[in-house]
Amino acid sequence: MDDFSPSDLKTILHSKRANMYYLEYCRVMQKDGRVLYLTEAKNENQYFNVPIANTTVLLLGNGTSITQAAMRMLAQAGVLVGFTGGGGTPLHMACEVEWFTPQSEYRPTEYLHGWLQFWFEDEKRLLAAKTMQQARISYLQKVWNKDRDLKNEGFDFNSEQMQKALSTFKTRTSAATKQSELLLTEAQLTKVLYKYAANNTSTAAFKRLHQSTDKANDFLNHGNYLAYGLAASCLWVLGIPHGFAVMHGKTRRGALVFDVADLIKDAIVLPWAFICAKENATEQEFRQQVLQAFTDHKSLDFMFDTIKAIALQNYSQSHIEEHNL
Repeated sequence: MDDFSPSDLKTILHSKRANMYYLEYCRVMQKDGRVLYLTEAKNENQYFNVPIANTTVLLLGNGTSITQAAMRMLAQAGVLVGFTGGGGTPLHMACEVEWFTPQSEYRPTEYLHGWLQFWFEDEKRLLAAKTMQQARISYLQKVWNKDRDLKNEGFDFNSEQMQKALSTFKTRTSAATKQSELLLTEAQLTKVLYKYAANNTSTAAFKRLHQSTDKANDFLNHGNYLAYGLAASCLWVLGIPHGFAVMHGKTRRGALVFDVADLIKDAIVLPWAFICAKENATEQEFRQQVLQAFTDHKSLDFMFDTIKAIALQNYSQSHIEEHNL
């Protein structure tokens, strides 16, 4: 057999990659053609390999540094890099809103062109937003009906409380005439889901606070940033800039990342944040649980399928009128 280098192998599709990494108190470097991270121990320093060809996102927390050579290899492999605070939050601003995105003049334009065909028209952009909300609920139904662990914790998609909330959500979503109404409807559903999860896990007097120090809120924050990593990776691969949001407003440069992350947050991040808080899990245990759930339920695949379908959808006037009826 002729000799070949790792670069001759086909790169794993981003939608099929298995790994996201959060590293802290280490130095990320290139050594012998690989990306490694070095940790300092009492007796000896230890090197660990980062399998970059099978990695989507690398989060660097407290006490980390990275070399130029490592960044070059990560860029070549298409790995998004973000710098965060302790525990994965908050995500500090870097490049391209929140992420160091590998740059190439050969990024695809097909999906960007499709996205722009509807984005500048209010009615079509609203219809795209409604499509994303419908997909969000479909994914919630799929995950909660399939995941035995969630069922054992009392997360039942077919429960009376859930069906009542979703019925109201669907009615108001269909009747919405502007993005602000969709955001209000979304916020009302999320509030119900928080209450439902808090009751299932006996989390007394839960209140969603982004700056809180209780475990449920901390895990929600951390899990959301993991979802943002997948969303940013999806949009980078498809070549759609983060500023072309359909839900979170045209004035926030990273808003489309939030839109795409919302597709999976309610189904996976929300329930596991409460379950892990109830079990007094560590941040690492929670992170491992959420990342495993992302893999088991093919979250990144779902993001790609949804965004590609919306980008390539021809939102004609007859389509809009039919949807509104």
